[in-house]
Amino acid sequence: MMRKLTYLAVFEPTETGYSVYFPDLPGCVSYGEDFEAARQQATEALELHVYGMEKDGDELPLPSKSPQVDPETAAGYLVSPITVFPDLVRNELDNRAVKTNLTIPAWLKELAEAQGVNYSKIFQTALMDYLGVSQPSRQDRDK
Repeated sequence: MMRKLTYLAVFEPTETGYSVYFPDLPGCVSYGEDFEAARQQATEALELHVYGMEKDGDELPLPSKSPQVDPETAAGYLVSPITVFPDLVRNELDNRAVKTNLTIPAWLKELAEAQGVNYSKIFQTALMDYLGVSQPSRQDRDK
């Protein structure tokens, strides 16, 4: 079963859109020029925040039932639940292609280019073979 996390987001109207924060997750903030854009950006911010916390081994706080908002300054604020699927996000981010540099002798590069070698595929295959893995498990990546 896929994990699902839902946190309450507070949308604070500004002169140019909505500022968004998650009371349960200090530092998880976002912004959008209208409510829909703010909601999309808030979802992405929450996904990345949860991903980062889990990758760092931090414990996620339990979502509160009601955010703590000062009633005197909360005029026009909107509160909305935002749901994310951390396992999908982790899978997507962990499997994205990343650029890496390597150094090889000039003569080897010339031969490879003459053969139309796909460096990325060769390097990935060789590195996985060297490490003895086919598809890394989550535990292998966290070591």
